[in-house]
Amino acid sequence: MRLGVLDIGSNTGHLLVVDAHRGARPLPAYSHKEPLRLAEHVQDDEVTPGGIKALTKFVADAVVVAEDRGAQDMLGFATSAVRDARNSDAVLDHVADETGVRIAVLPGDEEARLTFLAVRRWFGWSAGRLSVFDIGGGSLEIAGGADERPDVAWSIPLGAARLAHDHFSAGTPDEPTLRALRKTIRATIAEDAGRLLRGGPPDMAAATSKTFRSLARICGAPPSAAGPLVDRMLELDDLHDWIPRLIGMSPGDLAALPGVSPSRTHQIVPGALVAEAVMDIFDLTELQICPWALREGVILERLDQLSDWSAS
Repeated sequence: MRLGVLDIGSNTGHLLVVDAHRGARPLPAYSHKEPLRLAEHVQDDEVTPGGIKALTKFVADAVVVAEDRGAQDMLGFATSAVRDARNSDAVLDHVADETGVRIAVLPGDEEARLTFLAVRRWFGWSAGRLSVFDIGGGSLEIAGGADERPDVAWSIPLGAARLAHDHFSAGTPDEPTLRALRKTIRATIAEDAGRLLRGGPPDMAAATSKTFRSLARICGAPPSAAGPLVDRMLELDDLHDWIPRLIGMSPGDLAALPGVSPSRTHQIVPGALVAEAVMDIFDLTELQICPWALREGVILERLDQLSDWSAS
């Protein structure tokens, strides 16, 4: 079947039209995205009228695109920026009234669980015990386990867009402020780190989504043009070397780096600080970059549910 998967992230609205069949990997047929920056459209813990307008227009446009591409069904979900907003119900009611699409809000632990499912399916059982990390726009997701369902999965409000909005809106902070932010990031991650560490060292530690992919590319990983089957790693030593250089770069210099979108230059340094903290706190010298993430996890679970229904 052909599905339209509507991912409303804290940075980007992304429609992915996929051909999805039982026993086969989801095959992307068409992609449509817009830099909504919803995390930056939150004031006083509410999505602003401008954010609501941009979201509604994107969903309406996505419906037309999905129909034109032959999608039989639409799956819509929203993550941190909408999830954490006090007016999230009103926002999604408005979108549903205007577009006919009801977007579900994923709890943070569910986001981590579905991302873990995607990574497990990509690397398979030979990966052994997995630890999975995902830096989104609004939050950091962490999950770990030896099966398809993780033993632990949780979300922390340390997304790259959130940190950029809160701490980098006037440019890169001075050294004392950066040091204080670094301390806060590490203390926040370390608070619940034992949930994952108690399971012992992973056989594979993996990272997914745009921030980790961009950092890996900056540090020398192959470009996307090399295809999804090429191994991509983020090495801690490389990241340590790059962070002082990234801090000293102008937005133009950052945008010129491989793998960096111009619309995300302001998120590179806060994202790098979170990635470095993750690797230090969980004692990881490298992270394997996975091309599948939350969207694929949502698709895979939907296919599993259809298979269960067909078998009953």
